[in-house]
Amino acid sequence: MDPAKQREIASKGGKAAHQKGTAHEWTSEEAREAGRKGGMASHRRKQGGDQGSSESEGAR
Repeated sequence: MDPAKQREIASKGGKAAHQKGTAHEWTSEEAREAGRKGGMASHRRKQGGDQGSSESEGAR
């Protein structure tokens, strides 16, 4: 699927969920944790491998 079309569909779904009141809204703690995980994953890719997989296994 064309990325622009997919983004448009996702945007409509998100807007509808917010109007309905069922959309997820991030707390500052959730956003901080998601950003930390994303940064760690990005760093690992740049370093050339998955060097800390045991950390993510215990997160759930």
